[in-house]
Amino acid sequence: MLMRTDPFRELDRLTQQLMGPGTSSRPAAMPMDAYRDGDDYVVVFDLPGVTPDAIDIDVERNMLTVRAERRPAGGADTVQMELAERPLGVFSRQIVLADTLDTERIEANCEAGVLTLRIPIAERAKPRKITISGANGRREISG
Repeated sequence: MLMRTDPFRELDRLTQQLMGPGTSSRPAAMPMDAYRDGDDYVVVFDLPGVTPDAIDIDVERNMLTVRAERRPAGGADTVQMELAERPLGVFSRQIVLADTLDTERIEANCEAGVLTLRIPIAERAKPRKITISGANGRREISG
């Protein structure tokens, strides 16, 4: 059996046992990265132990909401836990997306406990050339 003494970890463990890591009224946070990759905005969430069917992704206007639930291993009634450090329950994260993103074409992929969302940048937000006409002829400028 694994034994370790860390008073702060023990306090966190006791707090989680009493209050739970996350409920539908108080979901726990999930770590994420966000970056731009060419014409896509990419958001990556760490969700180890969460199956794709336990993930819910919603977009309302510019608010992206990701909810996931990590369920206990095996039957919760038949398992006697000796050590439980991995949080169970509901995890949630909300992100306000910029108007320049095309929320109609979001792609989601979940592999090896990592949820990856690719959100294309809207055509209206991409740089374009504008032609100027005048007495001295035409020329293009970047817009």
